[in-house]
Amino acid sequence: MRVLICLRSLLPLQAALLAAGLLMLAAIPGFAAGISQFTGEYSGSVDLVKEDGDTDPRDMSVVIREMKKGFTIKWTSTTEKDDGRRKTKTYEIEFRKTGRNGIYSAAMTRNVFGHSVPLDPMEGEPFVWGRITGDTLTVFSLFIHPNGDYEMQQYDRTLAEGGLNLVYSSRLNGEPRRQLSTFLKRK
Repeated sequence: MRVLICLRSLLPLQAALLAAGLLMLAAIPGFAAGISQFTGEYSGSVDLVKEDGDTDPRDMSVVIREMKKGFTIKWTSTTEKDDGRRKTKTYEIEFRKTGRNGIYSAAMTRNVFGHSVPLDPMEGEPFVWGRITGDTLTVFSLFIHPNGDYEMQQYDRTLAEGGLNLVYSSRLNGEPRRQLSTFLKRK
């Protein structure tokens, strides 16, 4: 919603009240949130605890870039195998502004008209969207398994001094499956 106000027509007290009101609105989570506060490159590591109690160390990095109509997130996870090999997975998703404040749709493929659109979860592809609430950028992924089970993954990236606090969680049919958290240092 856009409101145009002629500042010259306001009395000093009205102008002060307007300024105070705008500051209060900016403090509401998600109201004036923008991607620019998150842009940058970050890296860190985490020890993933496996079911048998062993740990699986992972190096992690994320690059967040602002675009004209949204932003991109590219994240990489590298695991070192017992035999010394390194396995790296990289994902990159473009997010587009929606008509809802602080909510972004994933543009992961193109339709027949060349427009960016989300993937189709009924075809086994993830349905992904993003949200900015205050100082947290969240990416959600919904997967529908072949048997109809569903899995939700959530990546919360919260601004912290010197970087981002990352909290990842996944749920299978609503039940907690895995959670990890780490600090990603701004490069």
